[in-house]
Amino acid sequence: MTLDDLRVFVAVCRAGSLSAVARDLSCTQSAVSQHVKRLERETGVSLLERQPRGVVPTAAGRILCDAAADGITGLDLALRRLGDLVNGESGSVRITTGGTTVRHFMAEAIVSFRRRYPKVSLEFRTETSSRACFDALLAGDLDLAWITVGGPVRGIEQRPVVDLPWVLATRSDDPLADRQRIDASDLTGIPLVRLPQNSTSGARLDAAFAELGIRTGSGTSVADWDTALLLAELGLGHAVVPAVPDLPTPGDGSALRLIPVPALPPLSVGWAVRRWDALSPLARSFADAVAAGCGAAGGSSLRPTTK
Repeated sequence: MTLDDLRVFVAVCRAGSLSAVARDLSCTQSAVSQHVKRLERETGVSLLERQPRGVVPTAAGRILCDAAADGITGLDLALRRLGDLVNGESGSVRITTGGTTVRHFMAEAIVSFRRRYPKVSLEFRTETSSRACFDALLAGDLDLAWITVGGPVRGIEQRPVVDLPWVLATRSDDPLADRQRIDASDLTGIPLVRLPQNSTSGARLDAAFAELGIRTGSGTSVADWDTALLLAELGLGHAVVPAVPDLPTPGDGSALRLIPVPALPPLSVGWAVRRWDALSPLARSFADAVAAGCGAAGGSSLRPTTK
């Protein structure tokens, strides 16, 4: 039996007439009858009883009609929802990321995406590290993870979006505030507000310091870049952080100064997914919107996938 057989049979039961259904479907009465006969061959029972003014379902026919009608209703709803996903009319996109990522990388993309897809739900889950984002992604209930791009992770595809140079954050009245750049030697002995060691960005920075022979002091550790910037602005130390979008610039009234540290290799950030080619159109659209926003802010465009 086919779905068309069941649809025609339900229509016949509701109309009580083969000819009426034939007219509605713009086909012959014989064609309608063939659908019913195919079902009767499959089930091995008579499904319709002929009467002077049409047909009515037999006891077996009523059982099949009720079950088929419920199933077709649910299937039609599912097909409409699938169509909505493809057309972007409804659905959800689920993202995991760090605590400050949304403000720095996704704010404009969220606004533009919501204007384009007002019925789509954007769901965010905050994690404390890229490793935790990978674990959440592999659990299977998320679409995208915004991470610091690193070495291969089994079952994950990483797609870099933007490379972030490092800057030294300090108060405007600090002796280093007027520098155009910070050399590696300038960082030796400076007390730094440090990122947590379990974070990928913190580990990358420590590795770069070790390779350059930089030894810094540290009495304070924070969970995110924004807190590091705030403590530097308050004069509680210096902070070496990635130059994420929307950082303060000289002349904007902020007491904070950000000075490039070109000796440090840039930090690459971007998307992680289980399979890029298996993303829903909505998830891909949001990922592209974020990448476009980062590109407009001066970052690189999406580069080839690394596994």
